[in-house]
Amino acid sequence: MRRNETVDVLIIGAGPSGSVASAYLHNKGLTVKVIEKSKFPRFVVGESLLPKCMEHFEEVGLLECLKAQNFEKKHGARFIKGEKVCDFDFAVKHTEGWDWTWQVPRADFDNAMAQELLKRGVDITFEHAVTNVSFNDDGSSVTTIEDNDGNQSNISAKFIIDSSGHGRVLPRLLDLDTPSKLTKHSSIFTHVDDLKRPKGFEGTRITFDVVDTEVWLWVIPFSNGKTSLGYVGPTEYMESFEGTNTEKLIAMMKLSEYYNERFEGIPYDFEPVMIKNVSKSVKKLYGNGFALTGNSAEFLDPVFSSGVTFATESGLLAAKLISRELDGETIDWEEQYSDYIKKGVNVFSTYVKEWYTGNLQKIFFHYKENPEIKKQICAVLAGYVWDETNPFVKNHNRLVKTVAHITDMEIEFDAKNS
Repeated sequence: MRRNETVDVLIIGAGPSGSVASAYLHNKGLTVKVIEKSKFPRFVVGESLLPKCMEHFEEVGLLECLKAQNFEKKHGARFIKGEKVCDFDFAVKHTEGWDWTWQVPRADFDNAMAQELLKRGVDITFEHAVTNVSFNDDGSSVTTIEDNDGNQSNISAKFIIDSSGHGRVLPRLLDLDTPSKLTKHSSIFTHVDDLKRPKGFEGTRITFDVVDTEVWLWVIPFSNGKTSLGYVGPTEYMESFEGTNTEKLIAMMKLSEYYNERFEGIPYDFEPVMIKNVSKSVKKLYGNGFALTGNSAEFLDPVFSSGVTFATESGLLAAKLISRELDGETIDWEEQYSDYIKKGVNVFSTYVKEWYTGNLQKIFFHYKENPEIKKQICAVLAGYVWDETNPFVKNHNRLVKTVAHITDMEIEFDAKNS
């Protein structure tokens, strides 16, 4: 076994959360080591960003290296249900902030940040897995890592940030997983050469095609000519399709009247990947000497593309609090980290739940559009879920239900008087 390494902060995972956290801590002069199980570039899902996360990249100095990649710009999102269409424009929202973001092949996106951090001198070790972590009473820890040949070494750290995403390293090792309160949904997805892509804006826009209340298709075009295709639906429904994953997705694509012709007959870049029961949760977001960020903590649902934004928000906040704590300040992790992150998670959880009950879809696709309500919902969809000047944030638990009920009454009244 090699001699111990000693660092201020060990970060598990080199994705967006780990990149933002390590950039901030490195900028503060702390010694950081990042352990990444994969070799970059590598495929991972979560390709649609929200404007809120642009603030995080800008704050830690990663924005310019990402702009240089010329990713497809995302100015909003389109939802389709049969002949009904609902368009959201991030420039027309309640909360001030970024009005655009990107649609990204995550392999290129994550790698661009990792390469920038390596240039700055951040220590990133790829193709190493964390096999064990032991904590001392003072919160310091010793982490055992292992390379692909089985060679092990230890890292001593004052603090650990788990940014391992769906790898969920500390939740597994520390028995922190707990069942999600959201309904069990699964997803299946792949990439294609978008050979029939329409010219202009139509060919570049991200769209969610709702084929049934709980079943929807995502279409995410990239600037490299590829497009990400993915279906989400109740796990039992997704399992009802027979054959290989390719055969399953081909059958599902036929459900989309809007997109079936565009992608029919085009071979998939890889055998579609199915993730069952996508929503994840944990017993706690932090402990003595560690913090969970991004998908290693909570993953809600793909429907509103919240994954990367929660990852960068939590990664940056954890890094800030660790920096202050290591500087001698007393940090209330329950109030300053857990309560804050859970506020945003709870807002988005309401929108996910009400999407699948159909209440949010009633509002989206109501023919009598209310511009002010739309601006407030748009701010939520842009990731500004901590802005309590927005009624649809502050009163999220009841307002979606209330507006959906009013919508039902309007539809019923119009039907009676038509």
